[in-house]
Amino acid sequence: MKTIIIAAASVAMFATGAMAQEGATSGMVGGAATGAVVGGPVGAAVGGIAGAVIGSAIDPPPEQVVTYVREQPVPAQPIVVEQEIAVGQPLPRTVVLTPVPEAPQYAYTYVNERRVIVNPQDYTVVQVLD
Repeated sequence: MKTIIIAAASVAMFATGAMAQEGATSGMVGGAATGAVVGGPVGAAVGGIAGAVIGSAIDPPPEQVVTYVREQPVPAQPIVVEQEIAVGQPLPRTVVLTPVPEAPQYAYTYVNERRVIVNPQDYTVVQVLD
């Protein structure tokens, strides 16, 4: 049982930003599959729960928010930060965010030549648009 719990914790620690973008359902499925490989049926249950929690942590924004951000002009002054821009990671507080008028729970910026949708409360990257 101890091995199963350690395996579930490992799955939770090594989840990537892509997994966070997939949502709770696919996070649960991926966690269950990984848990089943590591710990059989009990591992599948524990992995499914861990995957659902991780997957629901950051759900992608609605399509109208993505469309709005894609349609905005690129700023004349480029913003460059020295850290990797990844879903679930915070941006530096020095980065200027622009709120999305129709969805105030989202803001966006253009950093390192990429459009980035952000949670303005904690500056956490919600989605990176290419």
